[in-house]
Amino acid sequence: MNSPFFSIIIPVKSENSFLIETRQKLQKQLYKEYELLVITDKISNNPCIKRNYGAKIAKGDYLCFLDDDSYPDKNWLLNIKKQIKLHPDYGAFCGPALTPPTDNIWQQASGQVWSSIMGSGGAGLYRSQISSPRFVNDYPTVNFIVKKTVFNKIGGFNQKYWPGEDTIFCLDLTNLKEKIYYHPSIIVYHHRREVIKEHLAQTNRYAMHRGHFARIFPQNSLKLGYLTPSIFLIYLISLPLHKFFIPLYLYIILLLITQINVLFKTKNILLSFISIFSIFITHITYGFLFIKGYFSPDLKFKPRS
Repeated sequence: MNSPFFSIIIPVKSENSFLIETRQKLQKQLYKEYELLVITDKISNNPCIKRNYGAKIAKGDYLCFLDDDSYPDKNWLLNIKKQIKLHPDYGAFCGPALTPPTDNIWQQASGQVWSSIMGSGGAGLYRSQISSPRFVNDYPTVNFIVKKTVFNKIGGFNQKYWPGEDTIFCLDLTNLKEKIYYHPSIIVYHHRREVIKEHLAQTNRYAMHRGHFARIFPQNSLKLGYLTPSIFLIYLISLPLHKFFIPLYLYIILLLITQINVLFKTKNILLSFISIFSIFITHITYGFLFIKGYFSPDLKFKPRS
């Protein structure tokens, strides 16, 4: 094979157990016309620069971006190819990033935060669970496929931001009238951060950048789902003043409904309790840092240790 159809690009710090797992899963792909480009810190410690470098040397017609802690379903490339064949004019494709069944209970709880309506606020819920096909205007690089000619036309990822380079890229893409098509058959599995410390560290980065982007890139970041945790936090802080408890009662009821749903799906009562506690802490943390990010004049890139 002289010219692969897909170029799979993974930025990493160095060889790790996740990457070994990803490579093993890629070897089981039913569609074989691909090349794998693993870009390490020998290039840069900035994931955006690594992805742009991978795209520059890629030989494939389509660039498939994965995170180093994710791995694809065996039909991943095959299903992408099917969607490209059906929709050759679309500029980008994406699909759900599910919690791996091998993740421990603390990781599973993090997965429940992102894959539940209560946890995610409905903003991007389709990213973490299988949902119906749709067009989207924002998607992370954990499972993102873009036509190389379109990628080059945009000029790659904005290297100033991380995380958030994917949001800016998607905004640039939609400004070119290109479509981003989500299909539930394009499945990868994304290992979650353990609650509560690692999960909240990830939440901190997401919330700060989403809040900042809500001000400077409102087109795909100023959404009610992203605003809801901040609104809830302000309500809680002001509760002693107005003593209007109905929203709090409603919130508690929704948490209990979510707990029942988690228990029904997982048959794990401990996981259901950890999940609703994690949802509450996530809301408070995200709500505060979204506001902080919104009013921050600028954000600087800080590599993950």
